[in-house]
Amino acid sequence: MKSLQKFLPKYSIALAVLFIATVFFLITKGNTVDIVAGEVTNAELVQAIYATGFVEADAVANLSAECSGTVRYVGVLEGQHVSAGQKILQFDSPQPLLAVREARAAFAEQQALARDNRLRAARKKNLFIEGAISRQELEDAEKNSIQSEKLLQQKAFQVKMREDDLKKLTVTAPFSGIMTLQNIKEGDYVTSNTLVARVVDTSRFMISVEVDELDIPRISNGQSATVAFDAYPEKRFSALVSRIVPQTDRVTKTSRIYLTLVNPPANIQAGMTATANIIYNIRPNALLVRKSSVFEENRKSYVWTIKQGRLKKQLILQGDSDMTFVEVLQGLKKGDKIALTPEKSLHEGMDVKIIPARKF
Repeated sequence: MKSLQKFLPKYSIALAVLFIATVFFLITKGNTVDIVAGEVTNAELVQAIYATGFVEADAVANLSAECSGTVRYVGVLEGQHVSAGQKILQFDSPQPLLAVREARAAFAEQQALARDNRLRAARKKNLFIEGAISRQELEDAEKNSIQSEKLLQQKAFQVKMREDDLKKLTVTAPFSGIMTLQNIKEGDYVTSNTLVARVVDTSRFMISVEVDELDIPRISNGQSATVAFDAYPEKRFSALVSRIVPQTDRVTKTSRIYLTLVNPPANIQAGMTATANIIYNIRPNALLVRKSSVFEENRKSYVWTIKQGRLKKQLILQGDSDMTFVEVLQGLKKGDKIALTPEKSLHEGMDVKIIPARKF
């Protein structure tokens, strides 16, 4: 019994030491957190306006039949190249040709009459000089000659009108490009004003994007932009703002901006989806942190810095920003380590186990 009593105090002391050590371990272990950290550095801050849109051809010609008739010639098919002035379609219609023949016959008849009246007026003038006729006869002859000349001009104008109508039987390309619509076949009957072909100038493509009305004051002609296409997801292309449409849509609250590609990619097509970042400000050598590392408390901005292995809440003053980074004007310096994901469970003084991240 005495030996047991001597043993118990020693045993109690050992349990107490073990308990204290366990509590200390748990407290210490619970105050250590794994942090994905990054090092603050200087970099170029590029501010841009993001917009989406489509590829549009700068020159598109929708060609319609100007008269009704049967197609007797098809010169270019859909998807083929066409040159300026090249014949695309030819229609058969007897009425315009008949009208040209009638107009030319009327012109020839009037031309002969005008010639006779000129000769008659010349003879009358000679007779008047010789005193063989009165002044009234001379004036009547000259008047008839003048009237016949005016009628001749009218007949010539009618011939031109009928010949222009005859030209309407032929559909020609107004400029060189690619035929993107032409589904008419030889023998088809086409009525007037029917869309028969579309020519697209593939040498001049534009990017049409919609920009929020709040961003319009930041955009001006000549600004640089970076364009990406869904068809070329890994590539970026340089562009310039070439046109700003001075009209805001009342429903979408956006305005249309046209961009011109500096070096257009091959095989670009009208209708392709495009995204653009229109650059309006560049700040070189700015001190940047990721937006995700900044948190707000009482309308003030903070980041978690890591100093001597512990967390410290640091007040910062923000400057300009883009979609990923924000400029720090006060509170940090180059080389500071900060937590990139400031979770709500973090608090000042916690021990940190840093998980390195790439520099930004």
